[in-house]
Amino acid sequence: MPNLKVKPDGSHGRVTHVTPENAGWTYVGFDLYRLKPGETASAETGDREVCLVWVSGKASAKAGAKDFGSLGGRMNPFEGAPHALYIPAGSNWSVVAETDLELAVCSAPGGGSYEARAIPPGTHPALTRGKGTNVRYVNNIMPEDDGAAHSLLVVEVITPGGHTSSYPPHKHDQDNLPNESFLEETYYHRLNPPQGFGFQRVYTDDRSLDEVMVLEDGDVTLVPKGYHPCAACHGYDLYYLNVMAGPKRIWKFHNAPEHEWLLKA
Repeated sequence: MPNLKVKPDGSHGRVTHVTPENAGWTYVGFDLYRLKPGETASAETGDREVCLVWVSGKASAKAGAKDFGSLGGRMNPFEGAPHALYIPAGSNWSVVAETDLELAVCSAPGGGSYEARAIPPGTHPALTRGKGTNVRYVNNIMPEDDGAAHSLLVVEVITPGGHTSSYPPHKHDQDNLPNESFLEETYYHRLNPPQGFGFQRVYTDDRSLDEVMVLEDGDVTLVPKGYHPCAACHGYDLYYLNVMAGPKRIWKFHNAPEHEWLLKA
């Protein structure tokens, strides 16, 4: 199995490139671009659908024959919900940076007759999950109940310093609906302030997979299976952008039974 942590490759251009082939799995892809004003990123979608997420900055965007104009606006991912753009399979997209830009390209197998569409902030309500030091703040970008994609599920979460997230530990690695769905997942992590760090553990019940990773600003972690809780260290808020996909566009998870009591505490 490939290393579950992907460090950024440089600080400019396409700095992260996760594909099903180099991740050793089937569904999820994730790229991260850092561009200067006037620079362009573009691609054909082929047999995959794509969700572009404006992590920070502004850029003009086109998808297929549609010109979506200028999108974005927040200058860092801790400043509220993002702009995003969905592009179906069999199309193309191009983005021209208007400011310093951090653009995430989330992808998964496409299908159906979906159309390109902008996803502005406020499309889905902001959520607060958890209690006490398990509180975190959620911006759904492409949740399962929007019915507007074939495979992709995309969400942002901000975990305050000293808090946990994706916790109590849960997993979604069995195609066993209605009890559990199979979904691969990537986490793109940012820290505020950026010199901070956090932790993530990815492990299975039998511990055949059990890896603990230090999270630094710009890291991507891969979750092919198993439980995957995160912790943000005191003084440093942790942002992550999740991409999930599997054989069915349903997020149905299974809590680690020995920790499920925390939900009732």
